[in-house]
This record gives sequence, structure tokens and C-alpha cells, in this order.
Amino acid sequence: MKVVLITGASGGIGEALAMKLAARKHNLLLVARNTNKLETLCKELTEKYRIHAGFIAADLGKPGAADQVYLETLQRGLQVEMLINNAGRGSGGEFANLSLDSELEMLQLNISSLVALSHLFLQGMKARKSGTIINVASMASFIPVPYMATYAASKVFVRHFTQALTQECKLYRVRVMLLTPGLTRTNFNEAAGIRNEIEKGLGTEYNGSTQTADQVADELLKAFDRRKDYIVSGRMNRIAAGLSVLLPNAFAARSFAGSYRKKIGN
Repeated sequence: MKVVLITGASGGIGEALAMKLAARKHNLLLVARNTNKLETLCKELTEKYRIHAGFIAADLGKPGAADQVYLETLQRGLQVEMLINNAGRGSGGEFANLSLDSELEMLQLNISSLVALSHLFLQGMKARKSGTIINVASMASFIPVPYMATYAASKVFVRHFTQALTQECKLYRVRVMLLTPGLTRTNFNEAAGIRNEIEKGLGTEYNGSTQTADQVADELLKAFDRRKDYIVSGRMNRIAAGLSVLLPNAFAARSFAGSYRKKIGN
């Protein structure tokens, strides 16, 4: 059975994409840590859209989890026609004060598991000469972001890796697409431990211009239908992405650090 595999599918952009792809009659395989949320979502999607929705409860922040997910798809006889590497998390605050174990686990999730899943499922897509991989980066990938240093750097990797892979895979008629969302109304801040002064300093408070997960998912699917390789979601984000190339990284980092310290009164 052909399926769309979505990681980080129990909430936010991943859940929104699951809903919209189910409405398009795609069978789904959802991956996240929360078994109860996945079970409830799969039941809802199956009953509402009359598609097959299964799940694998896995923590992609742990080494070896990507291999376990891949092996499970083989055991279930599933053919992943589209892989959406959406799972990821952030962190905020002074790097020296953050938990090293937590930062390394974030890199495992944001980078290593994404690379592993892309590599594992690409083998079958390449052989079939069909398939799609969609990786989710972030607006934080455009400049160095002091006080969010590790997260922003991890998303630079995702952006560059995906855009390079896009060109490699054209030869095999496999689509590789990059989504770069900005701040989105999800549980990102809470999961990242970005609260109070840190949230204020980073400017990640939700406001009227903050996109919803549904809006980001809609923009991604519209870009997908138009055969685009790359989409920055949100008009203001697209303007900011364009302006970022005009600023030297050192200047951007220095300005961001100064702004952060001013906002928190330090």
C-alpha cells in the first residue's frame, strides 16, 4: 500500500498536513512520540476521510529511531511515496547555560534523523523513479541567531542539504522540496522552553501576523501542486528572506544579539 509518511504528525504543521492530505485521499503513516494523540488522530482521519491512517510511535531524537521506522514500513508492506520530514524542535537562551544533552538530542532530531530517513526511503524512490521528499527548515536558517544558536544552525543544514538533494534527485525523477516557515502558532515555544524573557528577547511572541499551521500547510500544498522546489511561507517571511541575503552574517548576528539584550533589559 502506498502511503505518505509524516514525522512530527501529532500536532502543529504535521497534523495540519495530515488533515489536508487525508482530504486528498492519501493513505497516511504518522510518526511522533505521543501514542495517544497518534491513535486518536488516525481514528479521526480514517472515519472522516475513508482512508487508511496508521502510525508508529517513535522518538526521532534518539539514535536508531529512523532505522526502526524504516524497518517497520517494510514489515507492514508499505511503500512510502512521499516522505515529509517535519519533526523538529528548538531551544532558546544563552548556549552555555543550556543542557548539552538536550542540545545534542535536538541535533539528532533536526539533522541526523532527517538525513537517515531521507537516505533510507530515497533508495526505493530512486529505483522506482518516483517519489517525493519534503523537508522543513525555518526562517532561522537565513542568518546566525544568537540565543538560538544551535537550532538556527541545524536549520541551515536542513536548507542547504535539501536544496542540494533537489538537484541530485532530478536525474531520477524524485522530487525533493523545501518548506521554510516562519513563526507559526504551534507549541514550538513551549516545547523549546522559550518563555518569558527569552521569548521576548527572541521576538517569538505570537501576534496578529503569525501564521497558523493550517495556513503554512495550505501554502506548501499549493507550491507542491505548482511543482515548486522551494517555498517560504508567508508574504512577510518571503520579504525578510530576500532582504537577509543583503546583510553580512556578522552584522546580522551582532544586530540580533544587541536587540535581544535590549529587549530583556541586559
